[in-house]
Amino acid sequence: MLHPEESYLDLMQRALDKGDERIDRTGVGTKSLFGEVLRFDLSAGRLPVLTTKRVYWKTAVKEMLWFLTGRTNIRELLLNNVRIWSDWPHARYLKETGDQLSLAEFEARIVADEEFATRWGNLGPVYGKQWRRWLDADGREHDQIGTLVETLRQNPSSRRMLFHAWNIGELGQMALPPCHMVYQFHVNSRQELSCLVFQRSCDLFLGAPFNFVGGSALLLMLAQQAGLKPGELVWMGGDVHLYLNHLDQVREQLAREPRPFPTVRLIREASSIDDYRIEDFEVTGYDPHPPIQADVAV
Repeated sequence: MLHPEESYLDLMQRALDKGDERIDRTGVGTKSLFGEVLRFDLSAGRLPVLTTKRVYWKTAVKEMLWFLTGRTNIRELLLNNVRIWSDWPHARYLKETGDQLSLAEFEARIVADEEFATRWGNLGPVYGKQWRRWLDADGREHDQIGTLVETLRQNPSSRRMLFHAWNIGELGQMALPPCHMVYQFHVNSRQELSCLVFQRSCDLFLGAPFNFVGGSALLLMLAQQAGLKPGELVWMGGDVHLYLNHLDQVREQLAREPRPFPTVRLIREASSIDDYRIEDFEVTGYDPHPPIQADVAV
């Protein structure tokens, strides 16, 4: 039977071999494909965390938990040793102040100085703000996640169980417009909850592995809250790309053989979608190849 990770590796290989070479927003350049789909079955308790390189799955889950809080400042992430959002506010700080504070120094000051964090650590109305406090034209806030949980419990056959983050009126205020922008949910006759994620733009080497884990963690939490079983994570990518400065690392990863996916379970039944902690996720049997380092394109 084909290892589920092979579909991801095949996609990277096609991007490497056939991707359209383009200059992108970052100036780094990419090899790009358009319109791709990957599917991961979570019904047997397997977590789609890549094994051909180590993926720091706790970082991905902590990020998802942070999204669910609705907060948008990196200070909370840094206090939990999550640094994946620091590059964007750091770049803004350097541009606007001319100060040559290193990234490490910037992060340390965000943690130590709440006033500095309030001024420079805020990412604008990114994911969590839109998920939990979408502002409509009349000034009313909408909790899309809260509405989703209620619909899953009361009307699981609905075709309107979704949330999204592409708030056109607030894009200009965001440090980075949302990449994984739409999540739609489906409950089948076996009471299995599946999630379809549409991602308009995807860094295949660095970003996608975190998106698979984050989406899976969200599915597990929502399934528990609605009394359902985990089903399938369906990932859809729009502009799916490899950055040109990642190609050597991609070739290194493609030369490795996948190992079995680990298992995942929630060890506690949380009282609400807002009550989950990283300690609630138990992942066992994760035996990946060593990590492969690469720079993020900002």
